[in-house]
Amino acid sequence: MNLPIYLDYNATTPVDPRVVELMTTYLTRVFGNAASKTHAYGRAAEDAVLRARNQVAALLNVEQDDRLGAREIVFTSGATEANNLAIKGVADQYRDRGKHIITQVTEHSSVLGTCKRLAERGYEITYLPVDASGRVSPQQLADAIRPDTILVSIMYANNETGVIQPMDAIGKICKERGVLFHTDATQALGKIPIDVHADGIDLLACSAHKLYGPKGVGALYVRKRDPRVRLTALIDGGGHERGFRSGTLNVPGIAALGLACEIAGKDMTAQTARLSALRDRLVESAKKLGGVRVNGQPSPILPHVANLSFEGVDGMSLLNALDGLAVSSGSACTSASMEASHVLRGMGICEALAHASIRFSLGRMTSDEEIEFAVTKVNEAIPRLRSEKGTDCEACETRGGKV
Repeated sequence: MNLPIYLDYNATTPVDPRVVELMTTYLTRVFGNAASKTHAYGRAAEDAVLRARNQVAALLNVEQDDRLGAREIVFTSGATEANNLAIKGVADQYRDRGKHIITQVTEHSSVLGTCKRLAERGYEITYLPVDASGRVSPQQLADAIRPDTILVSIMYANNETGVIQPMDAIGKICKERGVLFHTDATQALGKIPIDVHADGIDLLACSAHKLYGPKGVGALYVRKRDPRVRLTALIDGGGHERGFRSGTLNVPGIAALGLACEIAGKDMTAQTARLSALRDRLVESAKKLGGVRVNGQPSPILPHVANLSFEGVDGMSLLNALDGLAVSSGSACTSASMEASHVLRGMGICEALAHASIRFSLGRMTSDEEIEFAVTKVNEAIPRLRSEKGTDCEACETRGGKV
């Protein structure tokens, strides 16, 4: 067992050795430009991209095509670019219909930042609240939709808490009201089944490095019919990726994303059972300490995630005390900030308790032995820290978040 124990798989994952091997092939031997179709090198690269489109599509229950690949899959540099392309692309294309967009307060920074930018350009953004378990209310969403609403953006599963949103209900409302539905599914893809048709999803963003692929590549699903979604491109040039995202394709990364999706689909059932059992072992042990809140319960949560708040503990002291564990106090994109998690604050958790929260996210390489080590570290650290400092968390009871 190597220290520190890595329990931060929501931040990023190691690249699967099978994916590394495939990437090496397209970095060294089959290194052609996918747009160079006049010779074998380029055609081999194009075939790799086609195959990857279908592999990503299969994980989303999107129609595949042996000749063209899944044309609804657009490759990007990652989920942040995909979210920007989806939201800004819709905002520009449909601005004549309206300038109202709906999202939620607990979204990832790539969505919140994009919406903030659009607000500076005259768009109106409605930020739906979430309940104490981190979910939006479908009824509140329905009430928020107006004649000038052009897009709803609700993430599939939260990156900090693992809370899964009521996607089918949200999608149904959007379809009934004729509003496009975008979701950031970065954390959910490959962890739980996703069906863009059953959930009424029109645009879906994902990133390879969250499912054992490399950093720097991702994808955006863009529905082609019922309805056909139109986007304004962020990057202009040679018209690659249906004109949505020009630039020479990252063939090694794209092939890697495709294989990572294929492996995740095959392993999903077994990994869900294994990781949920390990996660539950960690959670149940922590709860025996008392004064522990499992953030997100009773909402459905991704099988590999546990976000725990520890009453009576200083946040920074807690992180320092858990030496030997690579864990997170919040989103990897904002963890350097000393501010309390906007996700936990949005769920009504007081600032002190939000600061004393740890996200444990397990993955394919997590072992029983590593979880036992983590259990021991938590059981040793919390009583010691509580003896040193207390925290008043009565405010946390105001929205049903009682510890």
